[in-house]
Amino acid sequence: MITTILIIVSLLALLLTGMPVAFALIGLSALWLFVFQGPSSLFMIVSASLTQARTEVFLAIPLFVLMASVLQFSGVATSLYTTMRMWTGRMGGGLAIGTIIISTLMAALTGIGATATVTMGLIALPEMFKRNYNKPMVVGSITAGGALGPLIPPSNLLIIVGGYASLSVGKLFMGGIIPGLLCALLYALYIWIRCKVNPQDGPPLPEEELASTKDKIRAIPAVFLPICLVIVVLGGIYGGICTPTEAAGFGAVGAMIIAGINRQLNIKNMYESFKLTFKVTGMIMWLVIGGGCYSTLVTTTGTAGFVSEYLTSLPFGTMGTIWIMLILVLILGMFIDPVAITMICIPVFLPVLQSLGIDVLWFMLLFSLATIIGYITPPFGLNIFYMKSVAPKNVTLGDIYKGVIPYALLQIAVLIACVLCPPLLTWLPSFMD
Repeated sequence: MITTILIIVSLLALLLTGMPVAFALIGLSALWLFVFQGPSSLFMIVSASLTQARTEVFLAIPLFVLMASVLQFSGVATSLYTTMRMWTGRMGGGLAIGTIIISTLMAALTGIGATATVTMGLIALPEMFKRNYNKPMVVGSITAGGALGPLIPPSNLLIIVGGYASLSVGKLFMGGIIPGLLCALLYALYIWIRCKVNPQDGPPLPEEELASTKDKIRAIPAVFLPICLVIVVLGGIYGGICTPTEAAGFGAVGAMIIAGINRQLNIKNMYESFKLTFKVTGMIMWLVIGGGCYSTLVTTTGTAGFVSEYLTSLPFGTMGTIWIMLILVLILGMFIDPVAITMICIPVFLPVLQSLGIDVLWFMLLFSLATIIGYITPPFGLNIFYMKSVAPKNVTLGDIYKGVIPYALLQIAVLIACVLCPPLLTWLPSFMD
């Protein structure tokens, strides 16, 4: 018990100091293994690092990041926004609803939480402010829309979860589709209802700025190619034609083809794409290695077994234990990066799931949905600060906090629905058996 308390408290203390999560995980793992197991145990740190770095499923991460980076610099987001502006500008809140649709498409193209938030913050936010849209509603929609990236496949977070929980990444991808689309639908419905009740929150475009039917049809090809890329990548995984890693490679090549068609496949854009890919992949892989070291620590010292025994002994039954774990994840999400939560919690939660006979795939999808809510929950949700970094100076953190709360509540509602109705998560993966 003392060992468990020391490991958990010391980790939380280091994270509160602002130390990078990966270094906190690696450093603490080395320190406590040395203290509890002796100098020879440090070889386990080296072994865990090599094992994680060489795990085949993680090879998909840099390829999906490259796909996202190429698309980011190829003008796809601007084309998507122009098209959605034409098709949704007539309705109240149409620009915000169009932004949610674009964020959903970009989530399926990138798998990263920051991309849609930063891109739409630069493209869509000034346009909506120009039209006198409600400030909290607008910044909240862009912040929450970006959080769909780690949920809707291909998701880097789901790849990491699959690697640590020894689950099929393809099944995790399929399981993320319905809750991701449900979140997007609820976001759009919330904006539409709000603008129906208060038209001044999202006025439609003036008649002279509305696009003709001919212009709308001409704009469709800008959306068609990215959607085709998503269908081919996910269809290949779903149909068993290729592995997630192979699909990621095809997606990266497909993104370059789209960039070439858009006349954006030049040396400058490719340099920026590869630079961003190396930066993001390096950050993720350090976290992956740190998580492997921490997993070795909690397993070797018996911490995972102790926490498992404690949770399974609670008098709340299986469902009560599930809620306790999810609430813990939601609380951690208010302060810690979702990827870090994955590294910390999965080694501890897996023995609990096995002891209680809980469907690991179903719970890990619930777990992923709960961690993703952390992207938009105050005070330290990552997307909140991405939004702040690209927003005008008159947008305060208070505006963003106020704006994201309705969307966070909608995501929690989807989480509750998925707990009460497991087929929302398990129906699509069941066809891959």
